[in-house]
Amino acid sequence: MKYLSVAMLTASLFSGAAVAGGTAEAAVGGALGGALGSVVGEHLGGSTGAAIGAGVGGAAGSAVGADKRSRTEAAIGGALGAAGGNVVGQKVGGSSGGLLGAAVGGAAGGALGNAYGDDDDGRYRDRRHDDRYYEHPGRGHHKHKWHKKHR
Repeated sequence: MKYLSVAMLTASLFSGAAVAGGTAEAAVGGALGGALGSVVGEHLGGSTGAAIGAGVGGAAGSAVGADKRSRTEAAIGGALGAAGGNVVGQKVGGSSGGLLGAAVGGAAGGALGNAYGDDDDGRYRDRRHDDRYYEHPGRGHHKHKWHKKHR
C-alpha cells in the first residue's frame, strides 16, 4: 500500500491535470485527488480519515482540472463522489476497495459537477436582449438609465 501511494503521488504530479480544461480533466483530477486523499487519510486517521481525505482530495483535484466558471460545482461533485465512493468501497472490499471507490467516485463526481457548471441554458447569448441589463417593471424591456442628475 505504501508503494501504491508513492506511485499515485508521482502520477498526480506528472499527469498534467493542473492545466485547466474540461470534463475529462476534472474527472482525472477527481480520481487522482480522491485516491491520494484516501491513502493519506487512512494513514492519519483510519477509515474515517480515509473518507475525509478522499473528500478533500477529490474536491481539490476536480477543482484544479475544471473549467474556470465551474470550479465550485466540480469541487462539490468531486468531494461527494470521492467520499461516498470511499465509504462504499471500504464496505465492499476493505482498504483497497475504498481506494478504488474513491477514485471512481471522485472521477464521476468531478465530471458531473463540471458538466453541471457549464450548463447555463443559453440565457445570455444574445447581446441585444441581454436580460442582465434590463429591468422588468411589467411593461416590457426598459433599459436601466442613469438619472439626469448623474449624467
